[in-house]
Order: sequence, then structure tokens, then C-alpha cells
Amino acid sequence: MSNISKAFADGKAFIPFITCGDPDLETSKACVKEMVRNGADLIELGIPFSDPTAEGPVIQEANVRALNGGVTTDKIFDMVRELRREIKTPMVFMTYANVVYSYGSEKFISSCEDIGMDGLVLPDLPFEEKDEFLGTCHKHEVDLISLIAPTSENRIAMIAKEAEGFIYLVSSLGVTGMRSEITTDLKSIVKVIRENTDKPCAIGFGISKPEQAKAMAEISDGAIVGSAIIKLLEKHGKDAPKYVGEYVKEMKEAVEG
Repeated sequence: MSNISKAFADGKAFIPFITCGDPDLETSKACVKEMVRNGADLIELGIPFSDPTAEGPVIQEANVRALNGGVTTDKIFDMVRELRREIKTPMVFMTYANVVYSYGSEKFISSCEDIGMDGLVLPDLPFEEKDEFLGTCHKHEVDLISLIAPTSENRIAMIAKEAEGFIYLVSSLGVTGMRSEITTDLKSIVKVIRENTDKPCAIGFGISKPEQAKAMAEISDGAIVGSAIIKLLEKHGKDAPKYVGEYVKEMKEAVEG
């Protein structure tokens, strides 16, 4: 069983996201530990990028804060290496293809294997171009996570068939951010996914409240939350880990129903 599949082995998964280095890496590290302590099943670590096209203003600003604070990919790798001494929870990086290219794809993905990262989410990588990274990911046993958006339509089955790790189902059109309601017909998309793969599928973009997480987990295998957690970091700064932990606990209880 791959480490990622373990996240979904005991029921519905709650998957929190943070931007590494916002406000600093020590706080990021403390947040990850609190997330694990409070029931996070899989953790998404964002590597900041100067032009994060899939992100709304909340996560864009987190990227700016982290980069202004001097965070680098190497420093994030070091942070993960430290975390892995005590944390076994599955973790994936979420970043942009350009970050991987500029670092060097082989070097980046082999480093992911070395430090114990389980997967890679690249929201700006078109499905048709994933082969550029796929061979290297296979070589280093890093799952390249596919995203499926409401616009994928006739491509949903094709993407699902080739999925690795888990499928990141984007709940709404547009960028990440908190939404008052999610109106996409996600049930029909999940149905197509289920017909084409046995890989788990978790829903992200726009989820911030426990009742939204519960509703998303009822139709899929889990819920992914980023912006609401970044808001806590923005508000509480270095004191945020405690609040992040409390939030994760509440959301995990919600997805478990």
C-alpha cells in the first residue's frame, strides 16, 4: 500500500494545505505537527512561487510573504527532512511546474524521494504534458497527482484512468479561495471518476466551513482546505499553530460525519 493510499484507508480524509515559510519555516513546521496531532490524514505543503496562477488573493499573499521572508526550495526540503524524523503522515508538495524546471526536474524529484515526500501536485501542468515529469516521478516513487476540474468534461475518464496517488477534484471554476457555497455538480464528476479508477478522490478549492467539508466528504473520499488555514496564519502569525490545530480537529470531525 502506498503511503498516500494509507491516508484514505480508514474512512474519509481531511487534507490541510499551508504555504511553507508563511510567516516563517519554524511556524510552518509547528503547524504541520499540530495538523498531524489533530487528525490530518495527508498534508499539502505549498512551495511558494512568484506567479501562482491557480491561487486566489489569500494564498497569493502567503506566497509573497514567504518569498519576502527569504524562503527557498532547499530550505523547505530541510524542513521536511526534520519533520520526517517524527512524522509518518503522507505529505505532498503543491507548487508550479516552473519551480520544478528551474530547480532541475531530476534533482527536485529525487530530492522529494530522499526527504520522504509522497507526491507532487502541479496545478499549471496540463494533463497532456505530464509525461515531461512522469518518468522521473516513477523512477523516484513520487506520485504525480492529477487534478480534475469542472471544465475537464470529456477528459475526466481519461485523466482518472491514469491517476496516481489520489485525484484532486477542483470544486469550482476559477482560483482557490473561500466560497459561501459550492454549486458545481460534483456528484456526476465523481461518478465518472469512480467508473474509471479505484484511486481515491478528494475535493478542494472553496471549502472553509465544517458543513462544507462534511458535504464534500459525503460525495468523495475527502476534503482539502487551504485558504481558511492561511487566513489563520495571516491573523495569528507565529501563534497560529494552536489555532490551526483546533481548526483541523473540527474539520476532521466534520468529514468523519
